[in-house]
Amino acid sequence: MNVYLDHAATTPLREEVLEAMLPCLRENFGNPDSLHAFGRRAAHAVTEARDKIANILGVRPSEVYFTSGGTEADNWAVRGVGEGDILYSPIEHAAAMSAIPLRKCKKAVPCTVSARGTVQTDFEGGMPEGVSLVCVMAVNNETGCIQPLEELSSLCHARGAYLFSDCVQVASSLSLREILRHADAISLSSHKIGGPKGVGALVVKKGVPLRPLIVGGEQERGLRGGTLNVAGIVGFAAALELAQREREAFCTHTGALRDLFERTVLSALGGEVKVDGEDRVPNISHLTFARGGDAFLTLLDLGGVACSGGAACSAHASLPSHVLLAMGRSEEEARRGARFSFGRETTEEETRFAASAVIAAASARG
Repeated sequence: MNVYLDHAATTPLREEVLEAMLPCLRENFGNPDSLHAFGRRAAHAVTEARDKIANILGVRPSEVYFTSGGTEADNWAVRGVGEGDILYSPIEHAAAMSAIPLRKCKKAVPCTVSARGTVQTDFEGGMPEGVSLVCVMAVNNETGCIQPLEELSSLCHARGAYLFSDCVQVASSLSLREILRHADAISLSSHKIGGPKGVGALVVKKGVPLRPLIVGGEQERGLRGGTLNVAGIVGFAAALELAQREREAFCTHTGALRDLFERTVLSALGGEVKVDGEDRVPNISHLTFARGGDAFLTLLDLGGVACSGGAACSAHASLPSHVLLAMGRSEEEARRGARFSFGRETTEEETRFAASAVIAAASARG
């Protein structure tokens, strides 16, 4: 048996999403900026998708900007939302962290992260002067820990700062409308929720200043040049609609499987393994093993279980997890984690098989 437990990295394309995309690949293939009938049909498909996404999120269509994915959306927000210093959590995705030095500001101030995996909101002396943007993801992509956006929002807005939240990992499990009650801008990615790769969105509320990231075209109100990925956008809208509609069922299904998986592994390995983080979304389990690391992940792969040591974008770096380091773990311990993420297609049989494979790999003497 081969079991895929890396849904936090990417998800299989849903059949309903593919069906929605096919007309844009076959008939409505025109450039949406062309003025002829082919272009108008493609532009209409984009408009319908934008309206659908805006309705799902409870925002204006003009507040939705399409991107090539979550990485671009994170980059754009960090570099382009507001002007001034930035306060950020050191557990952000690399797409946000790497963009911070490119922001035009005097200083970037990291928040403190608790051992539970959440940002601490009791800033000593209050929020630093000069901060115009606070960057804290809604759910950490490695541990699945839910961050205190409501508290952060109150602190931000009391000081006239904007709150940007990477929401790439939450669309299947949390209400995006609720998050947008607190955040001024969020990023989304299609392929995390059964949609196609290569498309996402940056949602920025009206009145929040936003500088362009990609120039050379008048697309996206002149703020993001480049021919729009029409089929991808249509698929993204279909996937987002399904993900938000099916949140309760998704959480029930994946939560039961995750709990079964963790109970089985913890019961067999005892003190040889620990669960990382608290207050987590139900589909992500991050565990640290006494004999974890690259060799352990290789054993799992050979044993038929696909998981990851953290974010897929950093899988080849062989570095300790910056998330676990921020949570107070040692560098050596931060190399021994593994992320198991469950999806709507994951079965109980697969979960039991995966747990057995994890126990065998963790017990192997090398």
